[in-house]
Amino acid sequence: MVKRGMDRRTLLAGLAAMAVPHRAWASDFIDLNWTDLIPEGEPKMPPFVQGLIDHDAPAMSAMQPPSSGVRTDWNGQTVRLPGYVVPIEYSGSGVTAFILVPFVGACVHVPPPPAHQLVFVTTEEPYEGTGLYEAVNVTGMFGTASTSTQLADISYALSADHIEPF
Repeated sequence: MVKRGMDRRTLLAGLAAMAVPHRAWASDFIDLNWTDLIPEGEPKMPPFVQGLIDHDAPAMSAMQPPSSGVRTDWNGQTVRLPGYVVPIEYSGSGVTAFILVPFVGACVHVPPPPAHQLVFVTTEEPYEGTGLYEAVNVTGMFGTASTSTQLADISYALSADHIEPF
């Protein structure tokens, strides 16, 4: 018998909540959004880029807008950031290095966004993704690190501990 006005449902809900692992109550990472990576004072870029591409035009990387800086607020922190995978290196059928981009087609079908909107991700455990259009959440150690690839210049790096579908 439950006393002091607590009904059976409330008691069961409380017991069920205690059975949930502590990790579900408090995150061990900082959730970031792409706008968090834009330095203060720099205009926000819309989350999409539309338009026709002239395939006789210079490489996409030549059309990358300049980036005026980076944010260092999360250097050395464990963060989680959603985005899309643009593969760079493989191990077997899994990706071990990729560019995390904020929208589908960035760096591949449309010019890359500014460097402060790209993250170079490395992972020891190859990620077996489903393709270029797969949205993922990447969790790991974050920092500023200037990297240049054939596709784009990149301002941030993330050493992935966990990659999962978004």
